[in-house]
Amino acid sequence: MTRAWTWSYEGYDPQEERLREALCTLGNGRFATRGAAPETSEGRSHYPGTYVAGCYNRLTSSVRGRRVENEDLVNLPNWLPLRYRIHPAGTAPGPWLTPDHPHLVEHGQSLDLLGGTLSRRSVYEDEAGRRLTVEQCRLVHMGDPRLAALHTVFRAQGWTGVVEVEAGIDGDVRNSGVARYRDLSNRHLTGWVTGTEEDGVVSLRCRTVESDVGVALAARTLAGCGDEGGQVPRPGPGPGLEPEPESGSRPDPGPDPGPGPGPDPDPGPRFRQTEKTVFRRLVLPLSPGSDVVVDKTVALHTTRDPAIGSPLRAAVAEVRDAPDFSRLLSSHQRAWADLWRQVRLEVPGEAGRALRLHLFHLLQTLSPHTAELDVGVPARGLHGEAYRGHVFWDELFVLPFLNLHLPEVSRGLLDYRYRRLPAACHAAHEAGRAGAMYPWQSADDGHEETQELHLNPHSGRWLPDRSRLQHHVGSAVAYNVWQYCQATGDTEYLHSKGAEMLVQIARFWADGAEWDESLARYRIRGVVGPDEYHDAYPDTGSAGLDDNTYTNVTAAWVLSRATELYRALPEARRRRLLDRIRLGRDEPERWEDISRRLHVPYHRGVISQFAGYGELAELDWEGYRRRYEDIRRLDRILEAEGDTVNRYQASKQADVLMLGYLFSPQELAGLFRQLGHVLDDDIWRATVDYYLARTSHGSTLSSLVHAWVLARAHREEAWRYCEEALIGDVADIQGGTTEEGIHLGAMAGTLDFVQRGMTGLETRDRALWLSPATLPQLSKFGIRVRFRRHWDVDLSFRAQRVRIAVPDSSHPAVRVVLGGHTYVIAPGTARWLDLPPAGHGSFPPGHARCDCPAP
Repeated sequence: MTRAWTWSYEGYDPQEERLREALCTLGNGRFATRGAAPETSEGRSHYPGTYVAGCYNRLTSSVRGRRVENEDLVNLPNWLPLRYRIHPAGTAPGPWLTPDHPHLVEHGQSLDLLGGTLSRRSVYEDEAGRRLTVEQCRLVHMGDPRLAALHTVFRAQGWTGVVEVEAGIDGDVRNSGVARYRDLSNRHLTGWVTGTEEDGVVSLRCRTVESDVGVALAARTLAGCGDEGGQVPRPGPGPGLEPEPESGSRPDPGPDPGPGPGPDPDPGPRFRQTEKTVFRRLVLPLSPGSDVVVDKTVALHTTRDPAIGSPLRAAVAEVRDAPDFSRLLSSHQRAWADLWRQVRLEVPGEAGRALRLHLFHLLQTLSPHTAELDVGVPARGLHGEAYRGHVFWDELFVLPFLNLHLPEVSRGLLDYRYRRLPAACHAAHEAGRAGAMYPWQSADDGHEETQELHLNPHSGRWLPDRSRLQHHVGSAVAYNVWQYCQATGDTEYLHSKGAEMLVQIARFWADGAEWDESLARYRIRGVVGPDEYHDAYPDTGSAGLDDNTYTNVTAAWVLSRATELYRALPEARRRRLLDRIRLGRDEPERWEDISRRLHVPYHRGVISQFAGYGELAELDWEGYRRRYEDIRRLDRILEAEGDTVNRYQASKQADVLMLGYLFSPQELAGLFRQLGHVLDDDIWRATVDYYLARTSHGSTLSSLVHAWVLARAHREEAWRYCEEALIGDVADIQGGTTEEGIHLGAMAGTLDFVQRGMTGLETRDRALWLSPATLPQLSKFGIRVRFRRHWDVDLSFRAQRVRIAVPDSSHPAVRVVLGGHTYVIAPGTARWLDLPPAGHGSFPPGHARCDCPAP
């Protein structure tokens, strides 16, 4: 295993532990567990957390005298606990050991990306020089998504005696992983029942308070003598180990025996059990040269699992039947090997190492198992509780990558949106609009979960939260439907569920577009764009902005695609759609009209972020940087000063520039031409420069989008933003946010930056289109994509050439469009192609009328 496939930390730093826990999370697409040490509990330095995808619960809190509801991804019972202490012969038992104990003298941990395991090594030494080495290996099984396991090896140096181990399940957990949420209600579990079995299996069942999801965990703990490699024997007490009880006997769990004097260990009870916790106790002889191995295997089931009756019965049966650790590890590694084959991404150096970490966390959150679930894309993965585990628009940055590797997962995530289409239509109706209004924050049932208040930690004040006005999330859903179908050729989906979503989103935009006679244009008012800083005009009482360019241009794109799709539908499909959603036959004509006459504002020769943006005041950027150093969250800084970012030309993240992320130069120029504007290199570069100087990068997505855009507009500046995107979570550049959960959209976006951003890869018109914009720092890389029926199309970029290899099959040849030329590559062959000169693929020269003010 090389360093390129590992992420290691040497030494123990309690200040960094929560960050490491997030980055060392293990998961399988169904559930994930943070990388907390098993011998620790929740505290300032540690936050164990286990999350099942889509398991939400709603609680009510009191905020400023108001009752506020929040739906959270639930922190489930902690399966990790395994604590230990030594009892050298002739002495009293020592203290329970953790990395926080002063006896710790060595500590390190390593995340194996290739095999999907987390390994730890801790060495403790007491005042008498007696040493205990503890080595652990943990997995959350990628093959069987209900299993997890913890393998622990104890090694003595300079003493003989016993090691006392307690292993079990802790159900006394809360959602308290985000400091700013801690004053809100956070007890999501109730109805705990713990149990012990004659064979030593322990179990816990409970349910969520409001959503009534039943949860059950069962743990099997086995002990044996192991060699230095930590091989685990088959179950059985072995010589000198705690004997199993006779059939039918079950000791009283009794209290925790605790430390006591005397030369011999107190055998004590075999189990320690409370209402919310259950542990099995093992007393194991240990001496130099004779290691002790303890293996803990856990099964987790919920009432949402298919093909089970009782989750508790299923969990107990599964953990009893589970193979030993060595076989679990082998099958787990095979499952990971198959995944890595499907998502091949080869980038050399430290950039490649960071990209592998990002891909690892993407696959742990959204794996092939996810395709079978009713879940969306949680913005912070399954790694923590920030954003309450909600689904925003992050699939916009995730699905383009998955489409070309794991399209079945993309389709499952789109189905999450389709199942919530009725809720989106209901929301539009309640707002007096037609069509579908998807929520900015979605969770279980698809209703709007965005809060009406949010806390500014700088000022301590609760402020109005208007981010629910980010209706552009609907365009993101439509974009993802279209891109998935283009990449896979899944016409069946496009003509059924896809068409229904696209059309309903188009209806929403068409119904909200107002005609302005003075402009001879349609306008969309009262929205918030991706920037998020600006949610109202200064000194006005009304929320929202008019004619956010990103919103209007993407709405025009949706309307065009819906019109095109409606006309291309087979007659039977079209009739079915007309009947199902009561679509008027004249509606597509209105969509087409609006798609050509939506207003795009300009000022001083650049594209305006929204109407009136150019009239806002300029900010003293240098002054604020001198005073605050880090001004990423400029909105909070200004509010704490009694000011508002709404007064200034200052953006949190790319807004107008997001258009350059979604669309190739040719497609974006075509959209502007359709709207009656010229968009060429000069206008685009001026727009990029303008907003580059006025963006605080308060979102992890910002550096990603800027790297993507600058790779074509200002190649020499792109690498700085690319580097920032690569290390955003690893270095926690936002200061304490990564420990609350990784930023999944940004991580997936860096992968897509290599896959599509630098290659210009598009999948349309039944062909692979390439328009490379490689950076000198990333000029050599390789990717593998699944294009339509070809599973493993390899693209290898080397300086000014690209090699395309199509695997042997009976499927049609792959058409590749590069530099204006079309190449046909037959299955079972490979071909080297010369890349076009740098700059090819920029905006075409404009020739349409531009009714914006002159530069």
